[in-house]
Amino acid sequence: MANKKKLGNSALLVSPLTFGGNVFGWTINEQESFKILDAFIESGFNFIDTADTYSTWVHGNKGGESETIIGNWLTKNSKRSDVVIATKVGGGMGEYKKGLSAKYIKEAAEASLKRLGTDYIDLYQSHYDDPETPVSETMTAFNELVTAGKVRYIGASNLSAERIKESNAFARKNNLAPYISLQPLYNLYDRQKFENQYLKLVAEESLAVIPYYSLASGFLTGKYRSEADLGKSLRGKGIKKYLDERGLRILAAMDEVAGEQNVQLSQIAIAWLLHKPSVTSAIASATTTKQLSELTLAANLKLTDNQIHKLDSASAL
Repeated sequence: MANKKKLGNSALLVSPLTFGGNVFGWTINEQESFKILDAFIESGFNFIDTADTYSTWVHGNKGGESETIIGNWLTKNSKRSDVVIATKVGGGMGEYKKGLSAKYIKEAAEASLKRLGTDYIDLYQSHYDDPETPVSETMTAFNELVTAGKVRYIGASNLSAERIKESNAFARKNNLAPYISLQPLYNLYDRQKFENQYLKLVAEESLAVIPYYSLASGFLTGKYRSEADLGKSLRGKGIKKYLDERGLRILAAMDEVAGEQNVQLSQIAIAWLLHKPSVTSAIASATTTKQLSELTLAANLKLTDNQIHKLDSASAL
């Protein structure tokens, strides 16, 4: 059973592991997705992250496939009150369908609610910034959804620290709900941007941090150690950038720690994130129940100070 943590300044209690729904309707079909979701909940976890754009990149998809699968699963199992659902708005859903204008946020939220088969979204996040729209318009639109009971809390993903700060300053000044969470790219390899640009903001705004690509698209599982390994999966081509001297140094340190702990590398990658005081819950995906059981075990894995130091040093920039 996973110990739940408060999600920033909210009443939501979430598991230390968040299931990343980008695989639904992409690398696993609906039936397989249901099995994974059942196993995730049965293991004591409750936080599921998706987006309206998942999985627009698959030939023949139009977007919303991940939300639809989650919605069908919720309907089948009547487990809505057992889970915390996070989704996102702002990414491209076809011509003219993107951004953070008031009109589009309202339209996109209704579409997401319908696909998810629910009347409320626990955490509704700005997926990408929309420089054409002032933060005043975006925050007011989000708050209309909060007031209507359609959204409980709002968060931000790929927005700059300055933009989040500006948004929350406007919210406070106008007695509106601010962003309570940040969903950044953060893992053992991708450290620089989060630690240099966001850590100060996270402390100032008491933001919950929900890192995505916790396993660096699979690189931190140790599955890819040379260019010859890149053909092992659909995600392989995105791994090449990690196969440098630093990347291999990180894997070597992870191999050592994994050997000491007698666990998989994926568990070390998640446990390292969860030992960071700023991190609330780490997002990771699995396509089999075996992979999922490895990830869920990571939530309770205790690393020693020496092991954390070894990983920090190997991944230092």
